[in-house]
Amino acid sequence: GQIVEDVERIKQPSPGRERAASIDLRIQYLAYRELKAEIQRSSAAAGSVVVLDVDTGEVLAMVNQPSYNPNDRAQFAPRNYRNRAVTDIFEPGSSLKSLIVAAALESGEYRADSVIDTSPGYIQVGSKVIEDHDNLGRISLTTLLAKSSNVGAIKIAMSLPPDSLYASLSGFGLGRLSASGFPGESAGLLSHHSNWRPISQATLAYGYGLSVTPLQLAQAYGVIASGGLYRPVSLLRLDQQPIARRVISEQTADGVLTMLEAVVSSEAGTGKRAAVPGYRVAGKTGTARKIGPQGYSDEHHTALFAGIAPVSEPRLVVVAIVDDPSNGQYYGGEVAAPVFSKVTQGALRILAVPPDNLPRPDRMGPRFASGPDEGTLR
Repeated sequence: GQIVEDVERIKQPSPGRERAASIDLRIQYLAYRELKAEIQRSSAAAGSVVVLDVDTGEVLAMVNQPSYNPNDRAQFAPRNYRNRAVTDIFEPGSSLKSLIVAAALESGEYRADSVIDTSPGYIQVGSKVIEDHDNLGRISLTTLLAKSSNVGAIKIAMSLPPDSLYASLSGFGLGRLSASGFPGESAGLLSHHSNWRPISQATLAYGYGLSVTPLQLAQAYGVIASGGLYRPVSLLRLDQQPIARRVISEQTADGVLTMLEAVVSSEAGTGKRAAVPGYRVAGKTGTARKIGPQGYSDEHHTALFAGIAPVSEPRLVVVAIVDDPSNGQYYGGEVAAPVFSKVTQGALRILAVPPDNLPRPDRMGPRFASGPDEGTLR
């Protein structure tokens, strides 16, 4: 080649910016450990966990199973060489009912104390009949979420104008990229309301006929956790809070958050196993039948739990997905809620978030007095 005899500087160099990942390695390891244990226990095909910071949208943990070791090429499996939390999509099942209730409250047609008649325990839409497990009768919105009523959710969804419901779900980030910047991120699927038929709007109510990524679902629940504000998610540590966009009113967000707490705290709630000792927790279970060549399967499911903690001052959104558990248990409340509980409990302690649900002193039993009578059992 030709020898370059002279080199000149054509642009003054400038120092680069330091950028750090938002991932907290302590929480990342915790989530990885608990997810791996549940995948093995439930003989599941795969799974993901996402942990978001409510105030900033930063991703504190994002783990997947099966995973891979980039240093061990001998065990390299191309199907595992992807970030399932942003590339893989699934139907969210009953976890979407929270967003349906939020849309209903925001419409002004419903209030937090509204009552829905779910009798006789099923509803017919066109040629399809959709059922609840039991005839729940007249129920509140809180009971609708706590007992995960399909009939109640359908009645609400079908009472809302399609364009209004679509705008609400789109506002939560469904059907579009989360702007994380991660290569290969999926936008999920939310068809335009102009393509909906009555059965489409009905199945949307309980999380079928659309698809999301685990990251999208976490971002949507972040809206509820942050008082109605939609924040971009970030895989980089941020120097300042990003600009947020209001999606629902603070009153609506707080109302749904209170209802979601009952999913975990009430005796009849489907998410009791998501409870975290010492903390108030809100969230929603989801169980979706997987679709295959012959249609929806009765044998293969996606189990999930999306939750927020602590309720008094939300700090974290945690989403746990368990794909195709096969040991007999497949409900979100059975296999995904415990993962949420363990990851959230550890993450709150790591971040030194003070408990907001400690027992009252008068319920703690005998205790030792201090002061002059120190050592006296009261």
